[in-house]
Amino acid sequence: MSIIHNISVRSGRLVKLTFESAPFTRAARKTAGTARQARSRIVTLATVLGIVYVGMFGKLIYYGVAVDTTTSSIPPNPIMASRPDILDRNGELLATDIRTVSMFAEPSHMVDVDEAVEKLTQLFPELDRKTLYQKLSDKRSQFTWLRRQLTPKQQNEVLALGLPAIGFRPEVKRFYPGGRTAAHILGYVDIDNKGMAGMEKYLDMQGLSDLESTGLAVRENLEPVKLSIDIRAQNVVHDVVTDAITTYKGKAAGAVILDVHTGEVLAMASAPDFDPNDPQATGSEGWLNRMSNGTFEMGSTFKTFSMALALDSGTVKLTDSFDATGPLHYGGFTIHDDHDVPRRWLTIPEIFRYSSNIGTARMMDLVGMDRQKDYLTRFGLLSKMQTELPEVKTPTQPKVWKKINSITISFGHGVATTPLQTAVAGAALVDGGELIEPTFLPRSAEEAAKTEQQIVKKSTSDTIRYLFKLNGEQGSGRTADVPGFHVGGKTGTANKVVNGHYSHTLSFNAYLAAFPIDAPKYVVLSFIDEPLTGQHGLTFATNTAAPMVHDIISRVAPILGVEPDFGQNLLASY
Repeated sequence: MSIIHNISVRSGRLVKLTFESAPFTRAARKTAGTARQARSRIVTLATVLGIVYVGMFGKLIYYGVAVDTTTSSIPPNPIMASRPDILDRNGELLATDIRTVSMFAEPSHMVDVDEAVEKLTQLFPELDRKTLYQKLSDKRSQFTWLRRQLTPKQQNEVLALGLPAIGFRPEVKRFYPGGRTAAHILGYVDIDNKGMAGMEKYLDMQGLSDLESTGLAVRENLEPVKLSIDIRAQNVVHDVVTDAITTYKGKAAGAVILDVHTGEVLAMASAPDFDPNDPQATGSEGWLNRMSNGTFEMGSTFKTFSMALALDSGTVKLTDSFDATGPLHYGGFTIHDDHDVPRRWLTIPEIFRYSSNIGTARMMDLVGMDRQKDYLTRFGLLSKMQTELPEVKTPTQPKVWKKINSITISFGHGVATTPLQTAVAGAALVDGGELIEPTFLPRSAEEAAKTEQQIVKKSTSDTIRYLFKLNGEQGSGRTADVPGFHVGGKTGTANKVVNGHYSHTLSFNAYLAAFPIDAPKYVVLSFIDEPLTGQHGLTFATNTAAPMVHDIISRVAPILGVEPDFGQNLLASY
């Protein structure tokens, strides 16, 4: 503090003021300096706090807007891609979509990884603990799938765990009400609902995958797809095929029913098979569709085609006979007949009825290799079959045909074809000689007529039906006959090739049949691969496929509306 010490006044004006400090002036100056320091510290603190609050506010904005913890870190959720329902020919449901959810995590927001791993692996033991820990520990990750396609119960159990940063996303799952029943026809889809095999893959190939990519594959935009399959007949065929493996202790089995007038596949099964609801569960062995994607030497069923081409070419007449009194020798190979074939000259019907390799070989020797190859190509037995199923295998044949190849092929050794295309060729030979490619979609007789190819004369077809009927009543096809339905056909037993050599203990059995044989409506082909027991308990199992056809026709004929006829004798008219 200061006081006035001296005042000077001149001419009435203030000239000088002199101040003199009081004794406590130094203390006051010190107090003022302290106040200035305090104000400086307050300003500094306020600045720091302001920066902190601005940072916190910015972080809140970041979490609230830039990284929305509920949605934005999750990949965009596109319109759930759906697939059309698949129906049988009568409108019965074969495949459909159901709604489900999948569980995901946001690792960058995970609070306690150890707790999450412990609880989730207790609920889902199939989850790998190490992999799960690695996923949840990756703080750079904003999204990771944990488990796809949960049931509502599983979703509720996860919710009850109360784990943060765990969420669910709606998805579509494909459901097959019939399970294994039509597995190889329908195929299956992957975890993302993409068709991987069968008609499911066919639908994607026809443009369904393009619809999915454009977001148009929603249920409201998709019409159901109807197949040619009759699920009632399919159930029968599937039952018979799977039972045959157990009955005959076989490696595999299969069967098909074809409409001879339209080429429609009414039923087809191959076993081992799989459940399309869980295709990975049975392993790769069940994925192979042996009816269309497996090739086999069809054995004596091929004699049907040898007879047809020999008769149709005019080289052989039904009344001709061939010497079957002893074995044939061709270039170091010896051709025998089974022990029950008569050792004498045999007529064409007898060669067919007794299934004589020797008689067939002599007949084909007369026909010639070039003509044989031309006809088999015309029958569709040497080229890849055309149909909707993606799984179709190309037949195998000798790179260079020699005379011995021609001879053995005549009775079913040397060319391997698919069972389905064998049935298709057989259908043509019993239905006027007109070949119709098979279809798994509905097709009318008028539509089929536009695709028919005449492969043999109608008179040749009439003769083949007669030979089928003869064999069904008096030959190796007797065990396939069903009273009233006049089942005719041709059996076939081929030695299996093991390590490059024909086995004398393992065989492939097939039966190519048609019914009613006087005016065929349907062709049925069955096979069993490597049966260990036959009807008579033979070491070299035979007569296993024909009983399968009997079981199929006896059950499906009424379903398909075929009326029994107990009074007709077709053989009397020949």
